[in-house]
Amino acid sequence: MTTQLEPRWLTAEQQRIWRAYLNGVALVNEQLDADLRPFGLDLGEYEILVHLSESPDRALRMSDLAERVRQSRSRLTHTISRMESKGLVARTACPSDRRGVIAVMTTHGYQLLVDAAPSHVASVRRVLVDPIAADDFEALGRAMEAVTRVTD
Repeated sequence: MTTQLEPRWLTAEQQRIWRAYLNGVALVNEQLDADLRPFGLDLGEYEILVHLSESPDRALRMSDLAERVRQSRSRLTHTISRMESKGLVARTACPSDRRGVIAVMTTHGYQLLVDAAPSHVASVRRVLVDPIAADDFEALGRAMEAVTRVTD
């Protein structure tokens, strides 16, 4: 028989902060998604293009890309298929491992990223950076880095 530990319930203040975090993240993501729609992109696709643009030859193994964008392989495959149909990326076989697949950013995908980036950065500033005091923004960065260290 296993003994169940009593949960460590959140205090009222912790619960308030937790809910503010959930609401804030949802609102930021919704706004960033909406602001990318005129470019025919969503936030997940934009993030994929950014990671590919920062990689040598603008290419990454699908497994590495999935890890970087924190998506399951099946979800990434679906997203890459959609992006492939838009001409933003192409998939090629990995020359060193026949089972591996590489996602490669196309010239069209790179140009779309170049076109969308100024608007996206302005959106990030408008919905997240500018409304927060500099000290609070730095604290947010430290908090998210701590979360990342615990979950990696």
